[in-house]
Amino acid sequence: MRFIFKTAYTQDIALAKHGGHTFWYSVLVLALLAAPWVFTEYWLAQLTFVLIYSIAALGIMLLAGFTGLFSLGHAAFLGVGAYTQAVLSNAGVPFPLALLGAGTLSAATGWVVGLPALRVKGIYLGMATLSFGFIVEEVLARWESVTGGNAGMHIEKPNLFGWVLETEIQFYFLCLLITVLATLGIVNLLRSPTGRAFVAIRDSEISAQSMGIHLARYKTLSFALSAGLAGVAGALYVHKLQFISPDQFNILQSIDLLLMIVIGGLGSIHGAFLGAIFLITMPQLIAMVKDYLPTFVGQAPGLQGLVYGLVLIAFVLFEPMGLYGRWLKVRTYIEMFPFYRKGMFKRQKSFQKSDRLK
Repeated sequence: MRFIFKTAYTQDIALAKHGGHTFWYSVLVLALLAAPWVFTEYWLAQLTFVLIYSIAALGIMLLAGFTGLFSLGHAAFLGVGAYTQAVLSNAGVPFPLALLGAGTLSAATGWVVGLPALRVKGIYLGMATLSFGFIVEEVLARWESVTGGNAGMHIEKPNLFGWVLETEIQFYFLCLLITVLATLGIVNLLRSPTGRAFVAIRDSEISAQSMGIHLARYKTLSFALSAGLAGVAGALYVHKLQFISPDQFNILQSIDLLLMIVIGGLGSIHGAFLGAIFLITMPQLIAMVKDYLPTFVGQAPGLQGLVYGLVLIAFVLFEPMGLYGRWLKVRTYIEMFPFYRKGMFKRQKSFQKSDRLK
């Protein structure tokens, strides 16, 4: 098992904690760069979707996993970013400027939606964000002069100041670049005082407030940053599909976003990516397996929803730390064998009693 002897504070906030991190992340980057020449066009498209959903998952992970705020309407921010990108791109605005506009408008919308978070929490905050999601979906469907209504709207391919990304490989590298930048941004944010304030609010609002953390400011900021990342993901999403309609940003999409971070591992950046991989690959696995199932099971219309529900229940009951938590346990078991103790990862009740009773 690796033990790190720290002699300076900079070691604690370094991006790479040791040489192993540097090596494996370098291998991962090289593998992603080589992916277009390894995977077929279909699987490269699925990998592109993984990158897009990873950006959205980073946003909701920042909100739910690191700030402790619950949202059931995050698909609305995805929709705001997607439609903003579509309108600006069709008007001839270059892709980088349209992407900036999509992220900014989504962040501004998130700031406004974050205001109810100052007074409500838990299931009540979820109901507030769910209502906002229904409102946005209805606006997108009724504002036909801008959004095209239920008929949807098409969008041109990304235009980088005259350079049009025609191929799947070019768009994949664009998504990869934006995903890497978003990941580095979140990692550095969590190392900053702002990120530590988010985590303090998640652990105990009373303790955070007693330390001088302005709850209203940081909660709304978390909503804005989370919505901004969702808007960027929505902008890439619409370019990938080249067509959008309001029904693509309903409550089921919001549930999928929550499903990603819960199954991936709540409170973990790695969990956002593992959750995105799960969300994209699970339908493919179900499609491959259902041909071997009995007809009444394989052809059932609700098979995918049933599988998702069972997987979610299994993780909540047996592995609350998600896929990343399971990997940590497996890795620790291998490193410490035969001295591994079963209770090493047992969750501790670290919250104050007054905070738990609320």
